[in-house]
Amino acid sequence: MRFHNNKKGIRILAIAESFQKQDRKSILAGIVMRRDLVVDGFIYADTIVGGNDGTSKVLSMIDSLDRTDINCVLLGGLIISLFNIISGKYINEITGIPVIAISYRRSSGLKGSIHGMSANQKINDYLKLDERKPLRLWTGKTIYLRHWGLEFSDASNLLNSLVIQGAKPEPLRLATLAARAYRNYSK
Repeated sequence: MRFHNNKKGIRILAIAESFQKQDRKSILAGIVMRRDLVVDGFIYADTIVGGNDGTSKVLSMIDSLDRTDINCVLLGGLIISLFNIISGKYINEITGIPVIAISYRRSSGLKGSIHGMSANQKINDYLKLDERKPLRLWTGKTIYLRHWGLEFSDASNLLNSLVIQGAKPEPLRLATLAARAYRNYSK
């Protein structure tokens, strides 16, 4: 396991996306950021909107970085680009890197909303996702997370150390901006 919560120089690979419903591709931006909020790398990929390639694209991004100092992967959700479902558990199993996936709203579930290519497979993949756990941040905001390869307390400490204001951890905020900028530039 690569996660050491007391280590000052922890590096997080935060991955966020940008797309619109009419797009064929969704842009994924990955930002490597240290816990002290120093940016230490960028990477981009794309996924098929409504497709089934989210997990493989995240794994490809990790592999392409070719770094042994990534201590945690932080995902801006597991259900991206119109039900392209990412398996955080599988990413953790394959890489040995702890994975945290966060969302910002309580939800009763998406099973009835899933459609598109391979809807039955997507529903099965969705049902395999672990339950989300609420986490109240030091800012008073609540986020919801799933985590693999680290304890909830370690995930809580890490996320609280990465939030400057509001609810979005700084690496994900920057990855979201980078994905949106790349998408808007490449139109």
